[in-house]
Amino acid sequence: MEKSKFDSNEHPSSFFDRDDESNDQTFYAEPRFVTHVDNKAINAIKQYLSQVLPKNGTILDLMSSWRSHLPDDYRNNQTIGLGLNAEEMKDNPDLDEWVIHDLNQNPQLPFESEQFNAAILTVSIQYVTHPIEIFRETNRILEPGSSFHIIYSNRMFPTKSIAIWKSLDMTQRASLIASYFSYSGSWTPPKAWDFTQRDQNPTDPVNIVSASKIDS
Repeated sequence: MEKSKFDSNEHPSSFFDRDDESNDQTFYAEPRFVTHVDNKAINAIKQYLSQVLPKNGTILDLMSSWRSHLPDDYRNNQTIGLGLNAEEMKDNPDLDEWVIHDLNQNPQLPFESEQFNAAILTVSIQYVTHPIEIFRETNRILEPGSSFHIIYSNRMFPTKSIAIWKSLDMTQRASLIASYFSYSGSWTPPKAWDFTQRDQNPTDPVNIVSASKIDS
């Protein structure tokens, strides 16, 4: 991706301010058994993941919830979810295991180094307040050559979304995410895709930025 205004070793702390700075665990304590993008967008996410996820690997679903939107016929060794609501993750059919962990409170991931073969973060990057630390930790827990996929759309809980996210369009958001990769460790140059399904009927957009861990 081309250089952008986010190509800086430090992002201003004001980027990550939120209207609601109360405890995230309180905000997400009540389960929400709803999907956060429409069905066409979900199908696009599944289609994308079917093309990029390893078939016999261990997958980490960061900021996981009620559904992970893995492909219907997907088979792998193990999928582990990390999120804030136990009831939601317990009901997620894609998860083999799940862990309660507040990334905004503690960006350190509770996993061994090089434990996973891929990581996904789906329609939640807008809530992350310590992205560089989280991307660095994700790099640590991935095996070399493994990929990290950030999937985002245009919906959000506005009071919990970071300030910079709300000020950007979809293309600028890709540049912001790419900057997280650039300053968080040994990643291949991040790539961006627009995976939105387009026809005569409107749908939620589906955009992706991903990169793979470089063997250091």
